[in-house]
Amino acid sequence: MRTGDLVRTAVASTLRSRLRTTLTVLALVVGASTLTLTTALGAGVTDYVTRQVDALGAQDVLVVTATAQAGGDGPTRFDPERSTGATGAAAGPLPGAGAAGALTDADLAALAEVDGLSDIEPLSTVTVDWVAAAGSTDRYEVSVAPTSSVARSDLAAGEQLDRGGARPQVVLPVDYVGPLGLGGAEQAVGASVTLAVTDVLGQRHEVDATLVGVSNPSLLAAGAGANDALVDALADLQAAGVEQPARYAVATARFDEDLDEAQLTALKDRVAEAGMTGQTVADQLGIVTTVIAGITGVLSAFAAVALFAAAFGIVNTLLMAVQERTREIGLMKAMGMSNGRVFALFSLEAAFIGLLGSGLGALLAIGVGTGLSATLADGPLAALGGLQLLVFEPLSVLGVVALIVVIAFLAGTLPARAAARKSPIDALRYE
Repeated sequence: MRTGDLVRTAVASTLRSRLRTTLTVLALVVGASTLTLTTALGAGVTDYVTRQVDALGAQDVLVVTATAQAGGDGPTRFDPERSTGATGAAAGPLPGAGAAGALTDADLAALAEVDGLSDIEPLSTVTVDWVAAAGSTDRYEVSVAPTSSVARSDLAAGEQLDRGGARPQVVLPVDYVGPLGLGGAEQAVGASVTLAVTDVLGQRHEVDATLVGVSNPSLLAAGAGANDALVDALADLQAAGVEQPARYAVATARFDEDLDEAQLTALKDRVAEAGMTGQTVADQLGIVTTVIAGITGVLSAFAAVALFAAAFGIVNTLLMAVQERTREIGLMKAMGMSNGRVFALFSLEAAFIGLLGSGLGALLAIGVGTGLSATLADGPLAALGGLQLLVFEPLSVLGVVALIVVIAFLAGTLPARAAARKSPIDALRYE
């Protein structure tokens, strides 16, 4: 029997007992659709996070903070050198310094000595009270991200901040546009807004800035963005002319973007040896990617259980087929069909069942998933602009189909082996 005839016979034999085959295929459909959906979920969330990182445009930036000093078994002892500067003078709140303390000029000098880093720059941080449209009394709380001047925003309208520009500039999240009475995102670009800070003496000051861009919601860059001119103006007002020791919550440093993982780890180790902690944007995403992997892993485990059960269904279906077709097997062998051809015939039947189940399951998952993703994007997930929860990548879908066909083929080897080992004479005598 030629290969083409073997395939046609396998397909025809599979469809001979339609009810039994349908029930087996349905079990595979459940596993295939679940596995396809989990793969699409992982791809969709990963794609969204990747675009968020790409939008920042800061893949070659290391964000450096002071390392918290270990306190043994108890709390960390207060160190005025790291918390208020060399003089120990009180300097008011320093947003972002936290328990790790602040960076000093000595830290920046040490950082400049680290091999592989360049463009060391401390970032001023400010605590903004509120933002309002120019001339409006409607005021809203807002925060300024410390690294906003060196990162790029995922813009819905407008342009990126001019970090070195002489005039104060701000980028606001899109959900501020309506409440501030600025119309739509496009109409808001170019408007003048006012930001207020309270100084160390308790007096409030206001600074006008130009709204140059409106940003989409982001996982990584919460709050407003401000260029150096605006941050410096706000920081000077917040200091109220009180001389303060030089201390910074955050510093940035550039590194070669072509460094591999081992080289980047070695670079961060050198920063750690200098008493500081360096993180890339990818490091800050670690917890997000871990959660994604955990969720998809659990869902994939459910799919694996369904496929495991379906594999037993294939074994049962083909064993019954072998039993029912014993005389047919004996006749094929009597006419010269080899054991290998008989084995191949029943293995092809198993693979065809796997192809039917995986193909239908993948199509069902794509149909349901596409509609579900669109509904969620317009409803509960509307705040996450640009998020497509389920992304069905052709290669991933084909990979799921191929995997299930292989599983079905392997499950069919036991019945196929039983059929191949039957004696022609005994098979012909079977009733």
